[in-house]
Amino acid sequence: MFLRGLDTLIQNPGAFFRELLLVMVALFVVGITVHEFSHALAAHWLGDDTAKRQGRLSLNPVVHLDPMGTIMLLVAGLGWGKPVPVDGNRLRGGRSGMARVALAGPLSNVLAAAFFALPIRTGLLAWHSPFFYEPLVQSSPSWMIADILGYIIFFNILLAVFNLIPVFPLDGFNILSGVVPASVNLSRYMVIGPVLLLLVIGADMFLGTNLLWGLLRPPADLIGRLLVGKSLF
Repeated sequence: MFLRGLDTLIQNPGAFFRELLLVMVALFVVGITVHEFSHALAAHWLGDDTAKRQGRLSLNPVVHLDPMGTIMLLVAGLGWGKPVPVDGNRLRGGRSGMARVALAGPLSNVLAAAFFALPIRTGLLAWHSPFFYEPLVQSSPSWMIADILGYIIFFNILLAVFNLIPVFPLDGFNILSGVVPASVNLSRYMVIGPVLLLLVIGADMFLGTNLLWGLLRPPADLIGRLLVGKSLF
C-alpha cells in the first residue's frame, strides 16, 4: 500500500490517507474481523469452544489484530489477522470439521461482499472499483458511500480468494488437508508455506513478476461479476 502510493503521498497527501483509511476499514475492520470471527463461530458450532474461551468469538477488530499481518496490509495491500485457535480433537467430524472451520473464513468474506454489493446490484449506487481509484473526484455523500462499499467488496473478495490458496498457513491448506485421503500427509509442506508466500509477495512487489496477482485476478473478477454485475478490474 505505502510502496504503491508514494507518488500519491507526495502529490496529494489528503488523497493518500483517505485511500489508506478506506483500505483499513474494508480489509481489516470488515474483512479480517468477519473472517476470523467466522472461524471462531464455526469451531464453536462444531463443538470446540477454545476460541470462545480466548475471547475470539467477537466482532471487535482489536482482538483479531496481528502485527505482521497489519504491516503486510499496509505494505502489500493484503494482510491477515491473528490465527483463531482451534482444537481439532474437539471438533465434530475430525479432519472434515477442520476443513469446514477453514472454509468458514473465505465464505464469510464472499457473503459480506454480496451483502454490501446489494445497493450497487439494485442500482441504488454506482460501482466504484478501487482498481480504478480516482482520489477526491467528488465529495457528495452518495459518491463517498459508493467508494467505501467499493473498497469493502473489492478487498473482501480478494481476501476470500487469497485465503483459498492451498499453502500453509492459509485456509486453503486446511481445506485441502481435510478432503484428501487420510493416508496423504501434507504436514511436511507446512514449513515451506510461509517462506513461499513471502517470496512470491516480495517478487511481485520488487520485481513486478505479478505471480500472486495473476493467480488471484481471474477468480476474483469472476466472483465480482457475479456479485456486482461488473468487472472488479
